Amino acid sequence: MTEAVEWYTNANAALLSHLTKEIKDTDSSTIWRYLVGFKNLLRSIECKGIGSVLGINYFARGYLQPRAYERYIAHMILGRDLLDNTLNLVPSLIPLHKDIKEDSFEYQDLEKKNQQIVDNKHQDGSVTDAIEYFDQTATFLDKLRAVQKQLREDIRDGVTKSLTEAKRSEVVCAGILILVCVVSPIIIVLVRNAVNTIQVYASNLAEKARELEYEKELSDSLLYQMLPPSIAKQLKQTQQVPAEFFASVTVYFSDIVGFTAIAAVSTPYQVISFLNSVYKLFDEKIECYDVYKIETIGDSYMVASGLPVRNGNKHATEIASMALELLEATSMCRLPHRPDQTLCMRSGIHMGPCVAGIVGSKMPRYCLFGDTINTASRMESTGEPMKIQISDDVKRALDKTGLFLTAPRGVVDVKGKGEMSTHWLEGRIGPSPERQPTSSLDCTPSFLARIHSQRSPRYHTDKQRKH
Repeated sequence: MTEAVEWYTNANAALLSHLTKEIKDTDSSTIWRYLVGFKNLLRSIECKGIGSVLGINYFARGYLQPRAYERYIAHMILGRDLLDNTLNLVPSLIPLHKDIKEDSFEYQDLEKKNQQIVDNKHQDGSVTDAIEYFDQTATFLDKLRAVQKQLREDIRDGVTKSLTEAKRSEVVCAGILILVCVVSPIIIVLVRNAVNTIQVYASNLAEKARELEYEKELSDSLLYQMLPPSIAKQLKQTQQVPAEFFASVTVYFSDIVGFTAIAAVSTPYQVISFLNSVYKLFDEKIECYDVYKIETIGDSYMVASGLPVRNGNKHATEIASMALELLEATSMCRLPHRPDQTLCMRSGIHMGPCVAGIVGSKMPRYCLFGDTINTASRMESTGEPMKIQISDDVKRALDKTGLFLTAPRGVVDVKGKGEMSTHWLEGRIGPSPERQPTSSLDCTPSFLARIHSQRSPRYHTDKQRKH
């Protein structure tokens, strides 16, 4: 049993020693260790002093009573543990304690006498042995008190050093505080200036953003006049638009009869103004229909329906209705520089398949290709003034709706196609919507009027506030 208890005691002592060392290595502070070590050393001296009194009693009487024996063992073991704990907390004391143990013969003799007391064998009492034990114990305790004095000096030095560092830190903190108090107003002023600058910059940036957004709307508006919106968006995103085949579309062509003669007796400015006025009138009229203006070449006006967005079988009726309205509007218009002369227009319509796509990179245009376009152009060129010539395919498509009046023209020799049976589109069945007659034409391009009419009210307000 004694061996088992000793084995566990040694194991626990090794574990506690290791833990104490790890704690000592991880904690950088020293004052608390010195204080705890001083306390433990003080208690160790006290316990060893009590144990020495009981040891004197043993040598004087020759034995110890059980109660006194237990007290001796308890105080001696406690004194030794407290001393070991002090050495662990304050490693700088280990050399001093080592000198006491190894360089003193009296310490070796004292340890033998302590072991004799632990054995507690009965013997004859001896006052001489008791006095000798007392002297040796007193000498050992004096050496421990010397160690305690050294530890007290270390504590005083450590506290003094800590106080000095604290005062130095206090001075540094006071200096930093004074510096902060001096610099803070400057920093506050600089920050306020920076905030004001940022606010002004943000305001200017917001104004520029609104102007940029307005300019973007202008450019997009102009782009959507030159290309179909769906094609323009796809072109902006992917930089390329593949050609597309359409199984059935309706194409409309028209030109001004006698345009060459009008241009011959007009100045270049009058010609441009006249064409702008005609195109604006046509552009405003076709806005109400599901059609797309392909292009204008001189006095020729080309419109298609069913592309670039397919609309089923509605393209023939959309083009027919648009053609009738354009013909009616033309009959009520006068030339800006020759009010006594009315416009006279020739129109043609055909339907069929075609291919459409973007042509060119510098000035891209949405163009149509195929025999349908050529035939529609021939319907216009072989027609008559103020009439709309349509092909058999268009007539059959319109007859299915029952909404239009047509009249047969007969067989016409079409260049490149041979003889074709054509018809005249004369009107719609049912009352036509009332329209205000136009006495003269406005020469302002329609896309510019539309762009300026879409100017944001908030943009106007900001401009007025700025002025």
